[in-house]
Amino acid sequence: MKNNIATLFFLVLALFSCKNNADKIPIVNDSKEVVEDKSVVTFTDAQIKAVDLHLGNFENKNLTTTLKINGKLSLPPQHQSQVSILMGGVVRNILVQEGEYVTAGKTLATIANTEVIQLQQDYLENNANLNYLEKEYQRQKELRDDNINAGKTYQQAQRELQIAQAKKETLRSKLMQLGINANKLSSKNIASSIAISAPISGYIQHINLSMGKYADANAVLFEIIDNRFLHLDLKVFEKDIHKIKIGQEILFSDANDISHTHPAKIYAINKAFEPNEQAVLVHAKMNEITETLLPGMYVEARVKIDNNNTTALPTEAIVNNGNDHFIFISIGKNRFQQIKVTIGTSDLGFTEVKVIDVVPENAKVVIKGAYYLLSELTKGSGEEE
Repeated sequence: MKNNIATLFFLVLALFSCKNNADKIPIVNDSKEVVEDKSVVTFTDAQIKAVDLHLGNFENKNLTTTLKINGKLSLPPQHQSQVSILMGGVVRNILVQEGEYVTAGKTLATIANTEVIQLQQDYLENNANLNYLEKEYQRQKELRDDNINAGKTYQQAQRELQIAQAKKETLRSKLMQLGINANKLSSKNIASSIAISAPISGYIQHINLSMGKYADANAVLFEIIDNRFLHLDLKVFEKDIHKIKIGQEILFSDANDISHTHPAKIYAINKAFEPNEQAVLVHAKMNEITETLLPGMYVEARVKIDNNNTTALPTEAIVNNGNDHFIFISIGKNRFQQIKVTIGTSDLGFTEVKVIDVVPENAKVVIKGAYYLLSELTKGSGEEE
C-alpha cells in the first residue's frame, strides 16, 4: 500500500513539473517566433514563396547625385510661325490640312484680290515708261555735254528717271511680299490671286480660314510649328544655381508619364532672375526627337551633378518605419534580422546605404520582400508609415 502511495506522489510531482516546463516552451505561430530579440522575424517556406522574397548582397555602385528641377518644353520663336497676308481677299483654294507637314515655300492657300492685279499693271506701265526715260536722259546728257540744251532740261530728265527707278523698286518689293516674281512678270502672265506660302518647314497647327470667306489683311490664317527644335526651359532656384553648368547632362520625363525618360544637355543659362522669383531659366537641348513631346508640356528633369562610388542596395530593399530606415539580413533558416541604416544618393534603382548596426561580413540582404518583413515585425504597433 505504501508503495502505491509513493508511486502516486511521484506521478503528481512529474505532471506538475511538466506543466511548469510547458509554460517555458516558445510559442510559435505560422509566421513569427516569439523571441527576446524583437528585431527578428521568422517566415515559413510558404510565406517566403508567397511574397517572392529574394536575397542579395551589398554592392559597390557608381551612383550619380542628381538635382530635381521642373520646367516645360518650348520652341524658339524662329521655329514657330503665324502666317498672315498683307492684302485681304476671298479664299479661293486651301491646299493643306491641320497636322500636315509642309516645307518652307509650299503654297498653303490662294486669295483672290483685285488690288494685286492693279499692282502688277502699275509695275508693267512703270517699266515701259522707264525705258523711255532712260533713253531721254541719255539724249539730254549728250546735248548737255555739247552745251546745246539748257541745264534745267537735263536736270528734269534726270529727276524723272530717278523717280521711275525708285517706283520700280517699290513695286517690285510689294509684289515679292505678295509672292509674285516681278522679274518674270509680263502682260501675258498677270496673276489674279495671291499665293500664301509657308515661311518655315513644320506641321500645320491651326487653319483659320474657309473656302469663299474673306480673309482680312494681317489676320493669322495659319500656324506652323517645327517640333524638331523643341528645348527645355527649366527653372532653377537661387540656392541651386551654383550646381548648374553648361554641358551638364539631363534626364527628363513628361510630368504625366515619369516612367519614360529622355536625354538632354544644358546649352545656356539666363543671366537674370525671372520676374518676381529668385530663380533663373536654364535651357537644355533634347538629344532625341519624339512625337509624344509637344510644346508647352510640363516636365520633370534630373541634372547629373557628380558621381560617387559607394555601398548600395536596390532601393526596394530599404524600408522605413517613421523617420528611420531599415534593411533585413538573413541570420538563419527563414530567419531575418532588422538592421538600421542611413541612406544617401539614389540613382537607377539603387540607393547608397550606411549601416548603423553591426552586420556580419558577407551577410545576405533581403533585396525583395523587405516590406512584408517590416509589416510582420510592426504588426499591431501602428508605427509603420
